[in-house]
Amino acid sequence: MTAETLKVTILGCGSSGGVPRIGGDWGACDPNEPRNRRLRCSILVQREGTNMLVDTSPDMREQLLAARVSHLHGVLYTHSHADQANGIDDLRMVVMNMRKRIDVYADEITFDELNARFGYCFSQAEGSSYPAILNGHLIRERVRVDGPGGMIEAVSFPVDHGGAHCVGFRFGNFAYTPDIARMPEEAFTAVEGAECWIVDCLRYTPHPTHSHLARTLEWIARVQPKLAVLTNLHIDLDYRTLSRELPEGVIPAYDGLVLEF
Repeated sequence: MTAETLKVTILGCGSSGGVPRIGGDWGACDPNEPRNRRLRCSILVQREGTNMLVDTSPDMREQLLAARVSHLHGVLYTHSHADQANGIDDLRMVVMNMRKRIDVYADEITFDELNARFGYCFSQAEGSSYPAILNGHLIRERVRVDGPGGMIEAVSFPVDHGGAHCVGFRFGNFAYTPDIARMPEEAFTAVEGAECWIVDCLRYTPHPTHSHLARTLEWIARVQPKLAVLTNLHIDLDYRTLSRELPEGVIPAYDGLVLEF
């Protein structure tokens, strides 16, 4: 990996219930294919020794253990839904490893929602012996996170998550839009020129808050990245079956997939 190259690890690529869902429901996914076992959506962006996490899924502890990551130099949020945010308290162990608070970044709407639900992470509650663990920062379009491997810059842009507030991110040659139902022109402009686009593709059929396969492939044909990686995959998208159906340059994500551009 060169100084300009970023490494992105897919920590989780499953839909909000994961695969399998509680109760052992694999849907159309073959349980004997390990790439069908999916944790909730999150990515790790790295430049040498600098680590940036996008979203704190409910599976974050397991995800960071699998990635062998103990330190984070910044955490970004796409939005505040449970499958993106509810692992936030597990950042406490990262703080203990680093012996300092972690800087987290979200736009104003998302930060207000995080603070309402997890305010104790940002300021010590009265009478509590548990210290705050996070420094909250508002995203003003652009975020720069510095660490021992150098700076990672992220540019945020609004996306349409079926009426829910959400943003996508551009990191150098990568674009990340895990929760999106429709692409505003502003979002197309933001992902234009990306060599790798990690993009929402929930299922085969339309859904009110997520993109489906036919729509996502139309977007990819317009943007024409070198590689498109489908994420937020529901239980009806079997890894091997979907792989056979996709055009060249488009692949399904799987947990642990490492990309470098």
